[in-house]
Amino acid sequence: MVDAAPTTTPNTAPPDILVLAAHPDLARSAVTRSFLAALHAAGLAPRVQVHDLYRRYPDFHIDAEAERRALSQAQLLVMLHPLHWYGMPALQKLWCDEVLQLGWAYGPGGTALAGKDLWLVTSTGGTAEAYSTGGHHGLPFEAFTLPYRQTARTCGMRFLPVQVLHGAHRASQAEIDAQARRFVAQLSAYPDWCEDVEACPEDCQDAVGLDDRPAAFSALSIGGAA
Repeated sequence: MVDAAPTTTPNTAPPDILVLAAHPDLARSAVTRSFLAALHAAGLAPRVQVHDLYRRYPDFHIDAEAERRALSQAQLLVMLHPLHWYGMPALQKLWCDEVLQLGWAYGPGGTALAGKDLWLVTSTGGTAEAYSTGGHHGLPFEAFTLPYRQTARTCGMRFLPVQVLHGAHRASQAEIDAQARRFVAQLSAYPDWCEDVEACPEDCQDAVGLDDRPAAFSALSIGGAA
């Protein structure tokens, strides 16, 4: 199912869930690989499309137009990756930089993602206690999700409650499998399980406009170079 092109027949709707898997070394992954295996075994391919970013773009040359086409079809965007240095892996960040285009995803006229959902599914090496005010990292885990929440807000998307597995390096396979089953169950039940999640406020779209950017940047063509 990974990177499989969606097929559409008169009785089959195109995928409405896009999963971006971003692990720099998937072969050595315990969590992300288990989640993808569970997703594949569940047979959700008719409505779920998976892009394994490091397999799809080993040279870091992202086909932004193809990614935008897949994202246009989806109602739910899932970012599946471990937390790297308190944020997303490098290729996932590059995907955001190149795909979430000014005038398409945000800013004046950028309404392509308005009303869609963003769900972060992640894991940390540290324990839940480590991600607390008095813990090793000095801040609660929610503090490190700010870039994701603000990305959703800027694009007019609803940010769904994060699924996180803390202490992944010490987790047993049984614990990882339980989290993987939960992940698949949530995808299977989408959007029923998130009906009570607060929608993005009406004023969140265009939260960052041209007037908030340096004049030199504002002069650039949409998504292009000078």
